[in-house]
Amino acid sequence: MVRKPKTDLAVLNDEESLPPHLLKGGSGRVVAASHGYAFEVKAGSHFRIVDLHGQQVVDFAAWVLPSREERLSMSYTRYHLSGATPAVGESLMTNKDDPLFRIVEDTCKTHDMTFMSCFPEMYKEAGQSGHRSCAANIAEVMAPYGMKSYLEVTDPFNIFQNTPMYTLKPLNCSRKGDYIEFEALKNAVCAASCCPYDLASHQRHA
Repeated sequence: MVRKPKTDLAVLNDEESLPPHLLKGGSGRVVAASHGYAFEVKAGSHFRIVDLHGQQVVDFAAWVLPSREERLSMSYTRYHLSGATPAVGESLMTNKDDPLFRIVEDTCKTHDMTFMSCFPEMYKEAGQSGHRSCAANIAEVMAPYGMKSYLEVTDPFNIFQNTPMYTLKPLNCSRKGDYIEFEALKNAVCAASCCPYDLASHQRHA
């Protein structure tokens, strides 16, 4: 069954509409359905990405500031974790083989490190030219940081995407209010896309 995407939450939100247990102080942003959001984090700071409605995949990418040459790398992370989904206390790595984010809390515990972001040609080939995509969303919000094309987007950390255990539970397994919290280990700019994928019955969006 195809369902319309809703919204996702990124970064220490203080929205009045959120349940008290999700509030953590500081500033935040509700990311509109099928859109993206970029935000900077300082080394030592914490931030959360929260699924407001359930079953919402979030494509997450990041680059170390100020140059963006060093970036979040799923291949380096897979190498260090022997391909396993990262758990609380473990880190996501960069292409310099340095830890970038440490997972502090995780209520879903199911994420993907193997699939690319959905991209414009995917939808064009399905007869949906102009459909929003995660790759284009990330490029759009990263334009102020010098990104010129969605072809520059790296393979993401697909938060709340259940590829590792798809035979045991649905690909969209996150529940309303599920969140993952990170500690930033370096100064970085992050990009999150509320995934708009809607081409198959195993939606990567809510």
